[in-house]
Amino acid sequence: MADSPAYSELKLTPELKSKINNALAENSPIVLAVVDSAGQPYLSFRGSLQTYSDTQIGLWARNPTGHTIDAIRANPKVALIYRSKATPLLQFHGRARITTDEGERERVFTAAPEIERKQDLGRKGIAIIIDLTWIEGILGHGPDGLIWCRMAASA
Repeated sequence: MADSPAYSELKLTPELKSKINNALAENSPIVLAVVDSAGQPYLSFRGSLQTYSDTQIGLWARNPTGHTIDAIRANPKVALIYRSKATPLLQFHGRARITTDEGERERVFTAAPEIERKQDLGRKGIAIIIDLTWIEGILGHGPDGLIWCRMAASA
């Protein structure tokens, strides 16, 4: 097996954006990992994840007082994992922030799939923006072996 390539500059490609934005519709919801103030990891499937920019992911959390929100307030470092029939494994790492800016809240809510928006018609949830720091994984298998994805944000 060939060694994985060096990291390139982190910028979500159209292919990565499509995987993230269509994860729920394609029955491959993304799992979010957070760690609470006691150091306990917590995992949850997130159907509302969408790309926010070339280096950010947005998330609408319907429950403003849940484990995820408390954990992000205590420790903003998060990880996400994606897998589908075509994509063996993608890991995303970053720092999450809860936004109270109405423009950002509206953009995150509106980008979420309709099925997710319908579960919070009163928009009582919280918008979270994740600034990605690195992405690593295997996009698939090609004629020359594994197709790697390795990206890191500049320092």
